Amino acid sequence: MLEKTARPGTLPGRLSCLAGVIAGLMLAGCAVGPDFATPTPPPHADYRPGNDKSLQTRPIAAPDAGNAGVQQTLSQGRDLPADWWTLFHSPELDTMIREALAHSPTLAAAEAAVRQAQENYNAELGTLAVPTINAQGSAARQRQVQGSPPPKDFTVYSGGLTVSYSLDVFGGGRRELESLAAQMDYQRYQLEAARQTLIFNVVSTAVQEAATRVQVDATRATLAALTAQLGIVIKQHQLGAQPLTAVLQQQQQVAQINASLPALEKSQALYRNQLATYLGRYPNDPDLPQIDLDALRLPQNLPLSLPSELVRQRPDIQASEALLHQASAEVGVATANLYPQITLSGSYARQRTDMNGGSSYASLWNMGAGLVMPLIDGGALRAHRRAAVAAYDQAAAQYRQTVLSAFQNVANTLNTIQADAGTLDAEADQAEETRQLRDIAQKRHQLGAISYLTVLDAERAYQQARLNLASSQAARFADTAMLYMALGGGWWNRTDPTQAGGNLKMAAGNNDNNIR
Repeated sequence: MLEKTARPGTLPGRLSCLAGVIAGLMLAGCAVGPDFATPTPPPHADYRPGNDKSLQTRPIAAPDAGNAGVQQTLSQGRDLPADWWTLFHSPELDTMIREALAHSPTLAAAEAAVRQAQENYNAELGTLAVPTINAQGSAARQRQVQGSPPPKDFTVYSGGLTVSYSLDVFGGGRRELESLAAQMDYQRYQLEAARQTLIFNVVSTAVQEAATRVQVDATRATLAALTAQLGIVIKQHQLGAQPLTAVLQQQQQVAQINASLPALEKSQALYRNQLATYLGRYPNDPDLPQIDLDALRLPQNLPLSLPSELVRQRPDIQASEALLHQASAEVGVATANLYPQITLSGSYARQRTDMNGGSSYASLWNMGAGLVMPLIDGGALRAHRRAAVAAYDQAAAQYRQTVLSAFQNVANTLNTIQADAGTLDAEADQAEETRQLRDIAQKRHQLGAISYLTVLDAERAYQQARLNLASSQAARFADTAMLYMALGGGWWNRTDPTQAGGNLKMAAGNNDNNIR
């Protein structure tokens, strides 16, 4: 007698073919969906147009500006130190940054997000690696009323184990694990980005607070000189030596300077409040540290990473790449959902029945396999996959935008460094000239050659130049800090494992990123 052979076009034939495909895939251990590949770095050799090499061919200098006017040169391809802020040679600044890193709630939240992502990964890894085994037990009092009276009461005790395991034939579980690993990478790079941002914010805010403190002192000195000058002009007017218009003009200058002082004092208070927050303190802390602007030093050699290295150094780019990796893995998850899901299960139970003073025992076990195959779902699964592909396209576009913004950030910082160096040079020259004029005016007044009004006017001009110089000095320090941050901050050279970030690169993924 001939056995029936299922024809290819019939349902039994399809199931037979499917069984063969499943057996082959189980042996091959394949994972459907795209294999992620790291994006190729941009093919650019510089951050500026090819005919503009001024930053690389001449030093950035403001030689008459004291501590903030040191000649700076850019070193192409030089690596960044992890603790770059120590190059400012300020123990107070170093103390602030270490305190901020230790007590910042922002970093604490980012670290918790990393731990959450790690545990989600561990949970999925445990589910995929080993079967789920549960123990169960029960005790029940029952009555048998069927048959001849009287009814019989008995107790049933049972206990056993159940085992279930989903075969990852098409790699959906592995793609989900890959997605969670990419999410873990993303949170780690977000932590490092938060760390670098915090460091820059502490440096910038501390410098701005110090500069504003100098400006407040200079404004108060200017106000004192103008007020004294006003008193002299009033007396001269009373003696008929000055017209009323001179008094009014002098009063107007006093009023203008007096009106500018509260704004500077407000800025100083706001900078101190912000700095306290960065350090994890409350604004009313009376022991908030501060730095002296004149005590800071600019590093003479500024590193300039190669453009091809920037995408591997900036944590925001790496975080965006991790999201792209996650989106790629989610396409694999959605693809695997189009295929059958196979589950193995089994159980073993031991049962004891107590009735009429005696006990009986029984053992129960079963093993089975289940298959769920999508047949008709209204196109939902394919729509989910198309949505995952669209999400990947979105992540790819966002990654390109992040890279473009990073290159813009570096280029803007280089331009700003050069422009602010020129501004500081001019402000330093002006401050030195007004200081010399003030000193000359004081000596000539002592000799009786000029009036005290001229001395006060020279003092006012010097204090105004001092105010402008403090602003330009602060800009030079902030520009240098911005360049270090724009180039990634040197986190890859950090050796202290207790500091935020740690070894960031975890998730793998190399091959083809064609997700269609």
